[in-house]
Amino acid sequence: MKEIMAAWIKMIRDDEASTELNNILSQAKTPHGTVDNVMRVHSLRPSTMLGHLKLYRSCLHDSNNSLPKWFQEVISSYVSIINKCEYSLANHWSNAEHLINDGEKSQKIRLALDSQKPEAFFSGSKLAILNYAGKLTRSPEKMKKSDVDMLKELGVCDGEILEVNQITSYFNYVNRTINGLGVTTKGDTVGYYTKKKK
Repeated sequence: MKEIMAAWIKMIRDDEASTELNNILSQAKTPHGTVDNVMRVHSLRPSTMLGHLKLYRSCLHDSNNSLPKWFQEVISSYVSIINKCEYSLANHWSNAEHLINDGEKSQKIRLALDSQKPEAFFSGSKLAILNYAGKLTRSPEKMKKSDVDMLKELGVCDGEILEVNQITSYFNYVNRTINGLGVTTKGDTVGYYTKKKK
């Protein structure tokens, strides 16, 4: 039986890594103490791994963000659904479910996202945010000032609009990195909040 690859290109193991790469790999470790394939796929070009790591951590898991963490993960999941990126969806929906901490609510949200009809669950500013993220993902050339003005009218401040924009833009980048290089979850611990294995 042929072994399933974790990506379509070579990924350097820790024991093969240069000093420079090992330093970046140590920075890229998850709370589980491992390096996910989404980062390791950059191992042939450590500078892009470092750039990706900094971008990721500045868009998500940043204490300065004011959008609720669970909703940041919902935005991430929605963009990944639109882009058909199973890897990002597996990880970030796991995070969303953990943070929502309500099975029934999570199920309803997931059904709305999967059908790409966020209005089936969300309303007001959260629905407008998801519609903005959806439009930016599907039709970036059609974005207008009115898309941002609508968010402002619903009480979303400029800083939060920037958060939404950057989360959406980041996931469009990473979804294409993953899908374009065939990155799988083989060997990964799925989800940021999954407990570290003993």
